[in-house]
Amino acid sequence: MVDFTLTDDQKAIREMAHDFAANVMRPVAWEHDKDGSWPEEVLKQGWELQLMNTHIPEEYGGPGMNYLEGVLIEEELGWGCSGIGTSLAANGLACAPINLGGSEELKKRVFGDITESYKLVSFCLTEPGAGSDVAGMRTTAKRVGDDYVINGSKCFITNGGYADYFTVYAKTDPEAGHRGISAFVVPKDDTVTVDKKEDKMGQRASNTATITFNDTVVPAANLLGEENKGFKLAMMTLDRTRPGVAAMATGIARAAFEMATEYSKERVQFGVPIAMHQAIQFMIADMATKIEASRLLTWQSAALLDAGLRNTLASSHAKRFAADSCMEVTTDAVQVHGGYGFIKEYKVEKLMRDAKIMQLYEGTAQIQRLVIAKETLLGRNVEAAAITTV
Repeated sequence: MVDFTLTDDQKAIREMAHDFAANVMRPVAWEHDKDGSWPEEVLKQGWELQLMNTHIPEEYGGPGMNYLEGVLIEEELGWGCSGIGTSLAANGLACAPINLGGSEELKKRVFGDITESYKLVSFCLTEPGAGSDVAGMRTTAKRVGDDYVINGSKCFITNGGYADYFTVYAKTDPEAGHRGISAFVVPKDDTVTVDKKEDKMGQRASNTATITFNDTVVPAANLLGEENKGFKLAMMTLDRTRPGVAAMATGIARAAFEMATEYSKERVQFGVPIAMHQAIQFMIADMATKIEASRLLTWQSAALLDAGLRNTLASSHAKRFAADSCMEVTTDAVQVHGGYGFIKEYKVEKLMRDAKIMQLYEGTAQIQRLVIAKETLLGRNVEAAAITTV
């Protein structure tokens, strides 16, 4: 029988993450959102609590948490502040391909460094002219003796302005499309420049930058997996990180739902709290259902990974549904607040702005639908069935 009952340790992990979100993140979240400032001290505290680098194995200095435990944490971080939460979670995205494709020596060197002291790693895939179409990237990596020389720019890079390492995807065979992409670990040096910090609608506490590599030399030992196999590595990485995005979207939606519910009990119109009006009750009910369904899809996609099963379809279901639901729930939460929801004094408007990016990064809602259609039409749902049937 399917059972998502959490262990005592998992409950403790979720409680720790919630306490951090409530007592460390939320008190400063709206100030960081207002001025787009970098929450350095909050991130350092998160690193100390091992809310960063969660899936790095214990043998390399990490906590070695499984994926279900990871999504428990990310929901709470999304509830606290998804901008700060994204900055905390970004190391997980950048480290996943290292864990999948890095040599033993490389993992010991990089993972050892970022678990011994507070350091950030950024995932560099998207380019100004290559977002959903990864094969259109122009960044190149040319083999020169025992090294690779990397040239090109990457955009929308989370934590890019503060990163100590970058996981970089580049063309090693420019004529081969997605079959000519390779991945590398690139330490920050003088040849790596931060060209632009983005001024964003939401998640303003998260640093998002354009990064350029100017004849950046990295040893061949920093290649992840095989040369020209980077596209597959990127797809395997996103299968592992999309449950976390779905969890964060669920956390944002939960925060908006709680604010809307509380407000509906306090706001009086026509002589009664608006929670007494059926029109509001139906909105609250729909919000609650979307959050519950998002969480279950998220947990399923994480549980498949923990069972060693392929989760491509499940992770796309979770990411697509949770992100779309997050946007819908936060929009409805603003609606419940009426005109006050449009005023920055009421914190629900921040959640609506934060929600939008959930439908965009790590594969847009439209890309998720393409993946879902392909996986469904090809009949690749065996793994999910194995874990969801009694």
